[in-house]
Amino acid sequence: MTRRAVPAPPTPARPDLGAAAPGLADLAPDQRVRRLELTVTRRLDGLLHGRYRGLLPGPGSEAAGSREYRPGEDEVRRMDWAVTARTTVPHVREVDADRELTTWMVVDASASMEYGTAALDKRELAVAAVACVGFLTAGVGNRLGAQVLAPDGLRRFPARSGRTHLLGLLRALLGAPRTDDGPDPRAAGPAGARADAAPGLADGLDGLHRVATGRGLVVVVSDFLDELPEDPDGPPPPWAAALRRLAVRHQVLAVEVTDPRELELPDVGLITLVDPESGRHREVWTGDPALRERFARAAAEQRDQVRRTLRRAGATHLELRTDRDWCADVVRHVHEQRRLATAPAGARGGAA
Repeated sequence: MTRRAVPAPPTPARPDLGAAAPGLADLAPDQRVRRLELTVTRRLDGLLHGRYRGLLPGPGSEAAGSREYRPGEDEVRRMDWAVTARTTVPHVREVDADRELTTWMVVDASASMEYGTAALDKRELAVAAVACVGFLTAGVGNRLGAQVLAPDGLRRFPARSGRTHLLGLLRALLGAPRTDDGPDPRAAGPAGARADAAPGLADGLDGLHRVATGRGLVVVVSDFLDELPEDPDGPPPPWAAALRRLAVRHQVLAVEVTDPRELELPDVGLITLVDPESGRHREVWTGDPALRERFARAAAEQRDQVRRTLRRAGATHLELRTDRDWCADVVRHVHEQRRLATAPAGARGGAA
C-alpha cells in the first residue's frame, strides 16, 4: 500500500455554525467560496499584503535608505542630494525591488484527501488553504496558477491574475467529483494496484517544474503520504527530488493536511480500515491497548518522516489539522516566518 490505511467510519456529522447557518459541507460551491473569502479577509487580511520580498535582485521604486556613493559602480541619477548635502559625503538612494509575484499551487485532491472526522475533511481543508494563499497574495499584477491531482487525472490552471480566476479555481476544487460519486475504485484493478489515470504527487511537481520558469512562490497542499516508504530509514519518496528541484528556484511552502484519526485510533471496538487509494479492507479490534499504541507510534514515525523529507528538500513546513482552527495555525506560521526573516543570521541558524 502506498498510503496508511485509515478508519472508514460513517460520514461524520458537521457542526453547524449557528441555528440558521448550515455547515460548510452543506453549502453550494459558490456559498462556500464566499464564506472562505469572508473568513480570510476578516481574520487574516493584512498579514501578507505587500510583505513578501522579491527573489530577484534589481531596481525598484520603494525607498530603502541611502549609502555612500561608489565611483564607477553607481549611476549619478541615483544620487541622494539631501543626504549628500547633510553629510557632505556623496550618497546614493537604495530601493527595494517591487516585482509582480507569481504563485503556483499543487493541490492533492486524491482519494485519501476525502477522509475527515472533524468539522472539515482533508480536501475541504486543502481548499481553505488554497483560498487563504490566493486571497492573501492577490494584488495588482500578481498571478496564481495551479495543478490539481484528482483521481481522474491532472488538471492544470494557467497562471492568471484577478479575483475571477481565483474564484473559478476554488469552485472547481469544491465541485470536483469524489470517489463516492463514481465507480468503486476497487474495480479498477487488483488490491494494491493504482489506477493508471491517478497522477502522483511527483507528477504534479514535475509538471510544475516545466511551466514555472520564472521565480516565485510554490505552495504544495497534500498529506504527503504518496508513495511514502514503510521503512523510515529507506529511500525518500519520488516526490522529494521534484520538490528539491523546485526549491532551488522558488520559495516553497509545504502545507501538510492531517486528520486526528490518522494519528491515533479510538477505542470503539471492531472497525474496518480502508486504504482509500487501493480499496483494501482490514478489520481491526481497537479494544486492544497494545494495538492502539503501535498504531500511534507508527503514525508518529510516519509524520516525522514527512517532516524530515520536507526539511531536506528545502521547503517551509505548515501543518494544518481538520480538528484545529486553520486560521490560527496560518497566523502563527506567518508570525514565525517574519520573526525568522528579521532575526540575525546567527539566531536563524540556532533556531534551525
